[in-house]
Amino acid sequence: MTEYIQSIKNLRAERGISQLNLAQKLGISRASYIAIEQGKRDLTLPEAHKIADTLGVTLKELESGITPNYEKYKQMILEFLRLGGDADGKITKTKLAKLLYLTDFAWYYDHFESMSGMEYRRIKYGPVPDMYFPAIDELFEQGKINISPTDEGAMMIEQTEGAQRDALGAINIKEKALIKKIAEKWKGKRTNEIVDFTHNQLPYKLCSDNEIIPYELITQEDPEYVY
Repeated sequence: MTEYIQSIKNLRAERGISQLNLAQKLGISRASYIAIEQGKRDLTLPEAHKIADTLGVTLKELESGITPNYEKYKQMILEFLRLGGDADGKITKTKLAKLLYLTDFAWYYDHFESMSGMEYRRIKYGPVPDMYFPAIDELFEQGKINISPTDEGAMMIEQTEGAQRDALGAINIKEKALIKKIAEKWKGKRTNEIVDFTHNQLPYKLCSDNEIIPYELITQEDPEYVY
């Protein structure tokens, strides 16, 4: 499975994960892991799965060399919190996930590539990438967002004052312009409205439960129903 090696090395460096850390995850010595990265030792399928899980990607993404930009995805979250909050500056966790989905698929509609590179899965409450929940947890642990429950049980998210000063350099001007358009369209709308909208789009309707939604499906949608 040598086709994965360069992607593994690149992602490991991006994530700040050491060779020793991955070796420990695999239950092998650091020397054995180094041999894998050098192409001197074959990577078994179970090992490849474990590495992919640790790096937060799929085997398909490792093989293709096209992997999600996790840091950019987190910056997209913060950009929406700056622009898309309701009167109190907060967004429900579910609504935020849908805003990100609409952004990635709308960007693909015009540019034939995702803004973040995330893979979105069809679940009950709409399309969401597996890394959404770890990203939210990480931003909370870093003190960049606050999370609070409502009386109805929804989780509300808002950006902290400290995070408002962060530069979001991974997102370019055109990408920020699209995020702003989508934020303004859905600002003040209820969570169930955006959930209903995404559920009625072709990508969601044409996929089965828990299936990864192909970006290509959005190109079959009418322009007014992209976001």
